[in-house]
Amino acid sequence: MFLQKIDAGIYGVNCYILADDKNMIAAVIDPGGDAERISAIIEENDMTLKYIILTHGHADHIAAVIELKNKYKSQIIIHAMDSELIKDSSLNYSVQMGMDAVGFEADILIHDNDKVEIGEIVLDVVHTPGHTRGSICLTTDDIMFTGDTLFAGSMGRTDLHGGSDDQMQKSLRKLKNLENDYTILPGHGPASKLSKEKLTNPYLINS
Repeated sequence: MFLQKIDAGIYGVNCYILADDKNMIAAVIDPGGDAERISAIIEENDMTLKYIILTHGHADHIAAVIELKNKYKSQIIIHAMDSELIKDSSLNYSVQMGMDAVGFEADILIHDNDKVEIGEIVLDVVHTPGHTRGSICLTTDDIMFTGDTLFAGSMGRTDLHGGSDDQMQKSLRKLKNLENDYTILPGHGPASKLSKEKLTNPYLINS
């Protein structure tokens, strides 16, 4: 599997570009900006960008979506419960975050336990509300993309539109109960291991 991270946009969101090695069918997870840099990686590796996958609908994770979709005719994927955020710039905070107003519609709405196939890669959807109502994590093999649900040593904030302390606690318990020792690739900050977070992350320990 091809997997590359870039720090995208003015908030340095972790944007992940992944593709299957056989056919170079690709997806971009959370393109928070820097569409030209993302495009350069896609084109240098002769990829076909099939999907733009959003772990949630906040502006710092979606700022480059429209440009990438228009260029590659890719399909936008988000959890159904965050579909309202990407349509409304006042809910996704694009203006408040110092960006142009961002608003668009998804092509595919997903739910808990759905699967997203990217060539020979299969991503399993784990619904983890708390940061937003439709926040998700994505797992494949020994990797888990955690968006703004779980960070190394921390968790996502719960005080924005659709956030919930109670839901976040339930979501963290859900992740804590996973048996695989995933490598955690979060929306912000460094990577980690789930086993390490279970032992050292106070939010996961106390969930």
